[in-house]
Amino acid sequence: MGRGPLAKREKAEQTMRAKYRWLSFLVLLSALGASHETWAIGAGHLAPHRAVYEMSLGEARSGSGITSYDGRMVFEFTGSACRGYSLNTRLVSQMTDTQGETILADVWSSTREQGDGKTFRFHSSQRLNHRLDEATMGRAIRGRSDETITVKLTQPAREEFNLSGPVLFPTQHSIALIERAVTGQKVFQAKVYDGTEKGQRVFDTTAFIGRKVQPGADAGQLEETAQDTKLNGLASWPISIGYYDLGEGDLTPSYQIDFRLYENGVSRDLLIDYGEYTVEGRLSSLEYLKEKKCK
Repeated sequence: MGRGPLAKREKAEQTMRAKYRWLSFLVLLSALGASHETWAIGAGHLAPHRAVYEMSLGEARSGSGITSYDGRMVFEFTGSACRGYSLNTRLVSQMTDTQGETILADVWSSTREQGDGKTFRFHSSQRLNHRLDEATMGRAIRGRSDETITVKLTQPAREEFNLSGPVLFPTQHSIALIERAVTGQKVFQAKVYDGTEKGQRVFDTTAFIGRKVQPGADAGQLEETAQDTKLNGLASWPISIGYYDLGEGDLTPSYQIDFRLYENGVSRDLLIDYGEYTVEGRLSSLEYLKEKKCK
């Protein structure tokens, strides 16, 4: 009986974790960060930067059990094609359910990928109500054959396994995605490995690429931060990526991520759809960082 309050809290955390899928935010961060990398190779100029997003509850649909959500995500991207790319992110958020139970989540992620896509290193952790809930660390190494990838995990446990078939790392996925956007293609399907979900999961992804938005086309509709940093003067594309459980054959994605991608690599107007509810992200701060160019 003495464990009543603690047991109630633990049960609430389990329920909220199932509803929220905390680590799927790392999928969002990976998707955004990878999009930045494409511009070092392709259509425009890559801009190392630090962006801050204010996260809030969009729509809570019937049965979601969620009454409020708010948080802040800090996103820092640096690197180059010759030096490799680094992405460091942190999301601190709070969610409350219909029973009045509140969970504070602190999710942190750091990834590094070689410019040629041969290796991908990842490290992430999440804390719920100030207690470590999960940590993942490992690396993926592409062999001589592009279809041979070995994953070596050190957390949550030491494990080594292979990925089969054509699987892309985040950078490679985004390069292919932007190439299709530039050429006017509308749909791109691929399998992606990004180290999320305890490093165990490969995602089937379907990306829908919207019509190119010309510079200045949405003048006056952007946040003050976006206007101050001259995003309105750049071309952009609306991107929507659905993430599916590999091999399940389900026509409904586990979750869907929508965002506006600008030609300098900055993203804004975020929306994550979990089915039962949505979370929105508004760009509140943007700082361009010093760039280290390749020799």
